[in-house]
Amino acid sequence: MNVKKVGILTAGGLAPCLSASVAALIERYSEMDPEVEILCYRNGYKGLLQGDSISVTPHIRENIRVAYRYGGSPIGNSRVKLTNVKDCLKRGLVKEGESPLEVAARQLTRDGVHVLHTIGGDDTNTTAADLAAHLAQNGYSLTVVGLPKTIDNDVFPIKQSLGAWTAAEQGAIFFENVVAEHDANPRMLIVHEVMGRNCGWLTAATAREYHKRLGRRDFLPEIGIVEQAKDVHAVFIPELHIDIAAEAKRLKDIMDRLDCVNIFLSEGAGVESIVKEMESKGEDVPRDAFGHVKLDAINPGAWFAKQFAAMIKAEKTLVQKSGYFSRSAPANIEDLRIIKSCVDLAVDCALRGESGVIGHDEDRGGILRAIEFPRIKGGKPFNTHTPWFLELLAQIGQTPTHATPQPHA
Repeated sequence: MNVKKVGILTAGGLAPCLSASVAALIERYSEMDPEVEILCYRNGYKGLLQGDSISVTPHIRENIRVAYRYGGSPIGNSRVKLTNVKDCLKRGLVKEGESPLEVAARQLTRDGVHVLHTIGGDDTNTTAADLAAHLAQNGYSLTVVGLPKTIDNDVFPIKQSLGAWTAAEQGAIFFENVVAEHDANPRMLIVHEVMGRNCGWLTAATAREYHKRLGRRDFLPEIGIVEQAKDVHAVFIPELHIDIAAEAKRLKDIMDRLDCVNIFLSEGAGVESIVKEMESKGEDVPRDAFGHVKLDAINPGAWFAKQFAAMIKAEKTLVQKSGYFSRSAPANIEDLRIIKSCVDLAVDCALRGESGVIGHDEDRGGILRAIEFPRIKGGKPFNTHTPWFLELLAQIGQTPTHATPQPHA
C-alpha cells in the first residue's frame, strides 16, 4: 500500500502508554519511510471532528524521544463517541443534521490521511471500528490500526493492554506513602481506591505489586515499624462477592491486633449496591456519554469506608484514590517493551493496509496480531482463579468467593 500520510489520535482516559506510543509511532514511521507525512489530531476524536491537528515536523521527529520521559498525552485526549449524535451536537462538535461519522470521514479525506492510528481503550477502539465500518460502506479508502490503552486491562480478547503494568506499579508507590497515615491516629482504617470500573485486574495487580515491594523492605517492630501493619489486609474487586459482615469480623480482628486496617478497593466493586441505594432514595445516577455510571460522583470508596468503619470500630477513616497519580505516569520498562513490539506491528500492518487493534490475541493462542475490530469489546473480567491472585489472598488471610467463572486471565 502506498501510504503518504498518517494520522494519530489518543482518546479516552489517560494511561501511562500514551506519550510513549505516540513517540514510538513517529519513530517507527521515520525509520520505515521518512517520506510519510504524519499529523496528530488534538484531543482525540474532538480534534478530528474540528480539523484541529499538529503536523509532525523534522524537528519533532528528531526530538520525539523526549516524549518517552512524560506521562499523559502530548496531543491531548477527550471522550467523544462518534455514534452519539446527541452528545456531539450538544458539545458543538457537529451541526444539526450532520453525522459525526461522516464529518470525521470527510475531515480525514480532506487531510489526505491514508492510515489512522487510534490509541485508546475499548470505547476508543469500538468507536474506531464504527468509523472503519462507515468508511468502508461509503467507499473511503482508509486503514485504521488501533493500539489498546487501558489501565484496567479489560479489553476482549487482548491479553495485556498498554500502560496497565505501569499503573499497577505507580499505585503501589502511591500507597507506600499513604500507609504512613496510620501514625496520625489510633485504629485507622485506610481505603485505597484503585481505578477499575468492571474489571478488578488493576486493583489486584496494584495490591500484589505493593505486597511484593513491602517484602523487600526492612522493619523494626520494637519501635512500631511493623510489616503486618503496613501490608494489604483486604482486596475487594467487582469479580468477587463481598460478604461485608464476614469481612468486617475478620478485619476487626486485624484492627484489634495491629491498630489499623488497609483495604485495596476497585472503584467498580459494589457499584450495583450503591446505585440501588441511590435509586431507592429517588436520587439521579450520573452517567457519561457512553452510559457509564460516573464513579467519581457516586464515590464507592467513601461508601465502603462508611460500611466498615462502625463495624470494625475505626476511630478515623481515610479514603485515598491513586487513579490520577498512576494513570499519568510515564511508561515503565515492561510497558515500553510491549509498546515497542505493538507499534512495530501496527506500522507493518498499516503499510500493507491491514486494519485492526494490535494485541496478543487470547483466542488465537496469545499471538501478537491485528485483531479484527468487531471482536474488540470492553468489560473483560479479571480471572480471580489466577494463581498469583489466589496466592496473594492466602497470604493476607482473605477467603475468595468467586462470583462467576472467569474465562480470561
